[in-house]
Amino acid sequence: MTDDTEFDALAGAHLDTLAIRAGITRSLEGEHAEPIFLTSSYVFDSAADAAARFSGDSPGNVYSRYTNPTVRTFEERIAALEGAEQAVGTASGMAAILSTCMALLKSGDHVICSRNVFGTTVNLFGKYMAKFGVEVSFVPLLELDQWRAAIRPNTAMLFVETPSNPLCEVADLAAMAELARASDSLLVVDNCFCTPALQTPLSLGADIVIHSATKYLDGQGRCVGGAVVGSHRHMEEVVTFLRTCGPTMSPFNAWVFLKGLETLRLRMEAHSRNALELAGWLQQQPGVERVFYAGLPDHPGHELARRQQRAFGGVLSFAVKGGRQQAWDVIDGVRIMSLTANLGDAKTTIVHPATTTHGRLSPGDRAAAGITDNLIRIAVGLEHVDDLRADLQRGLAAIA
Repeated sequence: MTDDTEFDALAGAHLDTLAIRAGITRSLEGEHAEPIFLTSSYVFDSAADAAARFSGDSPGNVYSRYTNPTVRTFEERIAALEGAEQAVGTASGMAAILSTCMALLKSGDHVICSRNVFGTTVNLFGKYMAKFGVEVSFVPLLELDQWRAAIRPNTAMLFVETPSNPLCEVADLAAMAELARASDSLLVVDNCFCTPALQTPLSLGADIVIHSATKYLDGQGRCVGGAVVGSHRHMEEVVTFLRTCGPTMSPFNAWVFLKGLETLRLRMEAHSRNALELAGWLQQQPGVERVFYAGLPDHPGHELARRQQRAFGGVLSFAVKGGRQQAWDVIDGVRIMSLTANLGDAKTTIVHPATTTHGRLSPGDRAAAGITDNLIRIAVGLEHVDDLRADLQRGLAAIA
């Protein structure tokens, strides 16, 4: 087992050290790499021991739906990176959002959600949570006056994604946190695009952070998972939901995510460098109407992003001159970038949001969120940026 001196040494450690060392508990075998505990259940010392663990009177593993050593190591590590008391691993990023809502909302509550979020998040709030009597208002991410006007006596949660998908809009988290406190609401932040390597929303006043571990926390497009991060008080309710309903992270996936976290900061800085260079180049191309990336000085959220992020992330989008067909022609013209809706991969991905990630939204909802037919999203990977430029040049040549 790891002794207490190693844990004590991590107090105040830098993010790079926490990303490699936090949460490690070695078995009696003394392994250096984190083991994978592929077991569904655990053997108890006695009937009394079993009863005490099931009741919670005694700590220890019970059943891998909600207690697994590998998943627990991942949870402790991501909590350390976010500066949180506790994290809960889930089966996917959407499972993380669902678990948060089911644990912390009730019929009659009101949620204010940004229009500028992942399309499936819109459907979760607008279609499924509504079935359980939760009222939802969608407002523009950047219009604080509209957020303030949308608050009701029964408002229980403000939900934002920043930077937003796919337009890279940046929410003022400190201002949002102040609004949440004044209305006795929870501020929940989807931190998928930045990860704790670039942004820690809890330090800016947020109550809960959501992750799709599928994206940058993994970093190589291998596994699906999610995480909810926050205080013990809030996470206790999320764990209870997980124990009852079972949207659980698998131990193998947790182990993959642990390996991804070890290189998180290095990867996020490299993604950000490539994205910034590619965004600046795209601005100069005659077939490009507009580029959306907070790292560009003319982006409306540039100065805010500089204050609350350590870099600008790896996702950008751009509008081509023309419409859907021109956007499709550019996408079909590239040869290196992968046409897939996932992001956060070492491999650069390219996608048409209006017909994929946000395709299930109504035309009116897409228009309200700024998802136009000529919009293309790129999640910039770790290939050499010269090769990515050349690949986009091939695509843009199709509409020249």
